[in-house]
Amino acid sequence: MLEKVKNSLGITGSYQDNTIQEYINEVKQYLIDGGVLKEVVDHPTSAGIIARGVSDLWNYGSGGTSFSPYFMQRAIQLSGKTVADLEKNNDAKVEEEKQ
Repeated sequence: MLEKVKNSLGITGSYQDNTIQEYINEVKQYLIDGGVLKEVVDHPTSAGIIARGVSDLWNYGSGGTSFSPYFMQRAIQLSGKTVADLEKNNDAKVEEEKQ
């Protein structure tokens, strides 16, 4: 997940890997605590929402931290999903792109 998140955020090198991994862990736990199944959080298609959460934490302003509205909306959407739902949606997207 670390490499997917770094790619999504345009981060190269390994200097910040430990910090980014801590943010990844925090975002994943936030999602799990919010009702998203662990299997959904760990699924490769969740890399985007995790990257968004990492970016939100990474770019916090002086003295305050918050997740973006997009992150919160996507987290709510994922709380009702299963891995089968994600794979079905992904398969449909792949078929659509082929056409």
